[in-house]
Amino acid sequence: MNPLETLRFAVGGLAANKVRSALTMLGVLIGVAAVIILLAVGNGSSQSVRDSIEKLGTNSLTVTSGGGFSGGGAGGGRTSPAAGTKPLTVDDARALADTSAAPHVKSVAPEVTTSQTAVYDGTSHTVGQVVGTYPAYFEASNSKVDKGDYFSADDVLNTRKVAVIGSTTATDLFGTQDPVGRKVVVGGTPFTVVGVLATKGGTGFQDPDDTVIAPLPTVQNAFTGFGSVSQILVEATSAGATTPAQDEITTVLMARHGLKDASALDFRVSSQQSLLDTQSDTNRTFTVLLGAVAAISLLVGGIGITNIMLVTVTERTREIGIRKAIGAPRGVILGQFLAESTLLSLIGGGLGVVGGLIGSHFTIVGITPVVIPESVWGAFAIAVAIGLFFGGYPANRAAGLRPIEALRHE
Repeated sequence: MNPLETLRFAVGGLAANKVRSALTMLGVLIGVAAVIILLAVGNGSSQSVRDSIEKLGTNSLTVTSGGGFSGGGAGGGRTSPAAGTKPLTVDDARALADTSAAPHVKSVAPEVTTSQTAVYDGTSHTVGQVVGTYPAYFEASNSKVDKGDYFSADDVLNTRKVAVIGSTTATDLFGTQDPVGRKVVVGGTPFTVVGVLATKGGTGFQDPDDTVIAPLPTVQNAFTGFGSVSQILVEATSAGATTPAQDEITTVLMARHGLKDASALDFRVSSQQSLLDTQSDTNRTFTVLLGAVAAISLLVGGIGITNIMLVTVTERTREIGIRKAIGAPRGVILGQFLAESTLLSLIGGGLGVVGGLIGSHFTIVGITPVVIPESVWGAFAIAVAIGLFFGGYPANRAAGLRPIEALRHE
């Protein structure tokens, strides 16, 4: 029997039980689509985080309180908090801004952060992040103004109640109105909006455009108090100067905090590259886990093929006996049932690819999926291989039936 005849018999066998065949294909379809979509979600999450980190600028450094990972420089490696840990303060930031002690540091912006409810003309919105900082923050964080302007150093010195807001905050509070020059009440304190930031785009878990940025002393006076700062954002003089800048930051802060042992720091200095590497490793693991979960769906689909083919062999035992009695060789019977199982996985896998590609065009839990081309071909190839593998046992069982026993089967 030539391959065309084998294919014709396989199609006829599947068409004889349309609903059963369709349900079996559905299992493979769901498995393939799940692999493509979940891997695309993992890749999209990784890409979104990577883009957000890169938007901060390649020469940005973040100083936070507490021991831990420090991305390179004198403070590199794994550390643990020292006894008598000191929080970061505005005075620490001023020390880092001293060009004689840190010549590779271009600008310094201490930050305090909180979350408050903002109200404008009866419209209320909970702002994800209210930031108190210096004007240097905007350049160091690569935050561009779309409307209006930044607040100035003079606004900081005079503790003026002015603010620059993110695009999400502007839309939720003001709708289509121009926010610049209007007053918004944040946590009970009125602020005049002087600028609106250009849209950065979210990571899927946190919206960087949902923010209110105001002078540091204003936010401290209204919300956080004049204590420690959340972190210090530092801009190095260039992308190539981040490593010496890290060394200088570590040296200055060790002296200020009275630390002698570089392995027992009470602060950590992170570069954007170190954050990017950490996030990439985390998201790679996340993507692999999603792929493994999806692969289980494919396995279940393969078991479904085995089940349906075993039922088919049982139902067609007399047919197999007749064909063998009139001279059909073992290879022909084996090929027919393997063709049927492979056809189930081919059609189901092909429809799964289509479903996966369509599903990847929709935003899922705030994440825009990014399809991995290899996952498409890989999922389809695995689906076909599963059809061959899981169809092998029923096909071999059918080919091994003795004609006399098959003809006696009721």
